Amino acid sequence: MPHASTPPPPTPLYVNDGLLDPEQVGYLHASFPSEPLDDLRQRYERDGYLFVKGLIPRVDVLKAREAYFSLLAPSGVLAPGTLPVDGVFDDKKDKLDFPGMYVKLPICQGAGSADANGRPRGGIFVDLALQAHAEPWYKDVFCKHPALCSFIAKFTGWGDNTFGLTRSLLRNNTPHNKAIGVQYDQIFLRHGEDTSMTAWVPMGDIALDGGGLIYLEKGHTLGQEIEKDFYDRARHTGLSEDEAKDAFNKNMMSGGLLADGPKEFGAAHGRRWLVTEYEAGDVVFHTPYTIHASTINKDPKNVIRLGTDLRFVDSSRPYDTRWTSVYEFGDGV
Repeated sequence: MPHASTPPPPTPLYVNDGLLDPEQVGYLHASFPSEPLDDLRQRYERDGYLFVKGLIPRVDVLKAREAYFSLLAPSGVLAPGTLPVDGVFDDKKDKLDFPGMYVKLPICQGAGSADANGRPRGGIFVDLALQAHAEPWYKDVFCKHPALCSFIAKFTGWGDNTFGLTRSLLRNNTPHNKAIGVQYDQIFLRHGEDTSMTAWVPMGDIALDGGGLIYLEKGHTLGQEIEKDFYDRARHTGLSEDEAKDAFNKNMMSGGLLADGPKEFGAAHGRRWLVTEYEAGDVVFHTPYTIHASTINKDPKNVIRLGTDLRFVDSSRPYDTRWTSVYEFGDGV
């Protein structure tokens, strides 16, 4: 797998605000579970992410993917004659009836538009996608996969204190719908220490232009700067810590975004977006300040991108207890 300095890919990569220019694109650095833990830790601290190839057995990931799309099949999202595990979108359907789960915009502004309770349009498709978060094969099996949890326990040194937060974000992204905007996770976990770790797990293969996550180069340092700058200014105005948190959240875009458009955001800060193809079994770990987004799913085979955000904490330290229940629309987190 090429390093981030490798020349950018020829595949056009679109984000919410247009086509990324070639000079705006680099590659994620691949790591492997067999490497020395100290080397992996140093890389994580340096880059703000750790892209681990083949951490979870491929067969286990595909089993969960099959279960997910078997659950969603009654919504009509899948192309006739295709297998659930393939997750191929029926392109004869209106894509706006099959929105992403967590892209929050005002009503009637396309994919991901939501009502006052944060529920996007999409009828039974959205209902089933929400239901998937509580399914035993997902919540009790996949999210607690021993290969994932044991790696985190050793990598972080948390050991038996390693705790996976129940609230997760199981995201589907149908072709040509709106992508994920620019964000970092501490925005959503601000009621706890900034010591959590996110594991982003692609649940299936994702082509370079298939809507996978992209990471801002050295984005964790910028995320820390943004957070510190806001709190410094808040203290100067006499706000308490709780008042500062509330003010920060109110100044975020809808859904807690730093920006809707990765292209303009990356250009404004002079940093590239790091991309890659993902395979079932890969995991990307990132810090609570690592800035990330996604590309628009332009998969030529109409494959639906599926992935989940899993948050892990040291249970001996203060963490955001709002994340201990299964995700629901309008849960206020």
